[in-house]
Amino acid sequence: MFRKMRRFKQALSEEECINVLVHQKRGVLSLIGEDGYPYGIPMDHYYDPKNHMLYFHGAKEGHKIDAIMKNNKVSYTVINDGVQEDPNDWPLTFHSVICFGRIEKVEDPQLIKDICIKLALKFADHKYAEDEFNKAQSRVQCLAVTIDHMSGKRVIEH
Repeated sequence: MFRKMRRFKQALSEEECINVLVHQKRGVLSLIGEDGYPYGIPMDHYYDPKNHMLYFHGAKEGHKIDAIMKNNKVSYTVINDGVQEDPNDWPLTFHSVICFGRIEKVEDPQLIKDICIKLALKFADHKYAEDEFNKAQSRVQCLAVTIDHMSGKRVIEH
């Protein structure tokens, strides 16, 4: 169902893909938007390696939620910061990961709190995370992606 990577020699292992998802804070969630146009939105994410799921949070309504209700197939792309292997040259070597899956609203109140706290801990301390959740919990919608396929690639700019 999913294409094989054309540049398979640059493929990342599953462990390397997971490392990118765990350590990077943001990526681009791509959906099928209005009138069939692609809709990509930058998102903060939390990846749970125990259940191989991606989690997001946002508003309870809007373009993203409307798109998800019409078609729950998504892709999510993450790129790490990269490294300059030769300090005398400009190209970066970076890792990119793309996940394909199906997204759904999270309804369990305890899971919603856990997701929000874990997302916030990527940016702040626990007290801040708890305070922010308590202020925003009535307005927040968490989303979960069941990953059907994941691949990663080591890219060297030229």
